[in-house]
Amino acid sequence: MYDLTGFQRDLLYVIAGQDDPHGLAIKAELEEYYEKEIHHGRLYPNLDDIVDKGLVEKGELDQRTNYYTITARGRRELDARREWENQYVGDRLSDSE
Repeated sequence: MYDLTGFQRDLLYVIAGQDDPHGLAIKAELEEYYEKEIHHGRLYPNLDDIVDKGLVEKGELDQRTNYYTITARGRRELDARREWENQYVGDRLSDSE
């Protein structure tokens, strides 16, 4: 996971949190989070990168629409990331509320 960009990590989180989302659903979710437009030229190459790394699988709904599913490896990477984050901010974030 260390070799992913922040955007690619966010893609993983969005895909893991939805049931087989298609590209436009992922795009809409990220646009809401980032509060700005996500261009196709940024979205799809990054999706392809995380597919190539074995973190996500890409399937075909029809000839124009792909869906994305997190792999077991992708889930392990997200779990490891959350453990690492919790070492530094887990309890501190809860205490500050």
